[in-house]
Amino acid sequence: MPEAADGRRCYYVYILASRIGGTVYVGVTNDLIRRVAEHKLKLIESFTKDYDVVRLVYFEQFDDPENAIKREKRLKKWKRDWKIALIEKDNPDWNDLYPEIAGPP
Repeated sequence: MPEAADGRRCYYVYILASRIGGTVYVGVTNDLIRRVAEHKLKLIESFTKDYDVVRLVYFEQFDDPENAIKREKRLKKWKRDWKIALIEKDNPDWNDLYPEIAGPP
């Protein structure tokens, strides 16, 4: 998952949630598996650690960091209802997507 088919690096905008309908967090990274694992393990003092926001419920992939960062900033300004609609469009049960992207332990 870390690279595009042509070997270029990928960038990700992601949304984490504490639970269905709970607190949400929008972030950006160049290594989605590593970054979500850091959130899940609570390795970094942060909002997500304080509020137990560790469920990966949505992500988008980008080919360049500029567009990923623009999208993250845009999503952070969205109303909560819009973020919920975005999550529920493809993930109505707010399932944790991390196991399917990370593969078996």
